[in-house]
Amino acid sequence: MSIKEYYAGMRAGMPICVGYFSVSFGFGAMAISQGLGVLQAILISASNLTSAGQFAGLTVIAAGAAIIEMILTQLVINSRYALMSLALGQRLGPTVGVGSRMLAAFFNTDEVFALGMSRNEKLTVPFFVGAGTVAAAGWIAGTALGAIAGSILPMSVRAALGVLLYGMFIAIVVPQARSEKPMLLCMVLALIFSCMFRWLPVLNTVSAGIAIVICTVAAASICALAFPVEEKEAAA
Repeated sequence: MSIKEYYAGMRAGMPICVGYFSVSFGFGAMAISQGLGVLQAILISASNLTSAGQFAGLTVIAAGAAIIEMILTQLVINSRYALMSLALGQRLGPTVGVGSRMLAAFFNTDEVFALGMSRNEKLTVPFFVGAGTVAAAGWIAGTALGAIAGSILPMSVRAALGVLLYGMFIAIVVPQARSEKPMLLCMVLALIFSCMFRWLPVLNTVSAGIAIVICTVAAASICALAFPVEEKEAAA
């Protein structure tokens, strides 16, 4: 592994590290509020760099759902990584071995993927892993501090952290939804479907994991039909 390329990746990934720290702090605090221990929260973040998948997984765990519901939830939410990995594999080239590809795939988050694919120079495994390593360090450290803080802070502060977390997600989604009509429709549909599964009779008996899967697939399917991507546009 090229040390120079690895360090270059680490330097490029520092902004991602800082961003991940703030997000994972909320995850750690939320994990504690859902009944998990500090070590459990840290182990989840150390073995899964999935952000949205981890937050959804907490909901499934808190609901005491079956393992099949966790599998379906993670499969739907994290399906984008399959396409991202295919694009990443093509960018790395055919000479990269299976072991190196698997290592790069572990660090293949949305932000690290965007960083690697936008690199002007040739994308290498050491660069990608370097960026992923420092990003993962921020994610794990933020989770650890959030979990520790969540275990010692008073309940009123924990509740405030929970509200802050939802505000963060709104801040991420709303700007893009304002500029892209498909995103806005998808967000509104997901909100409506979630409310239906929360308050409507019969639907409110559906487990949290299955409800997440249904809401995600339904909203995405409707938007895919309403706003199809033209073949020539996709090719461009």
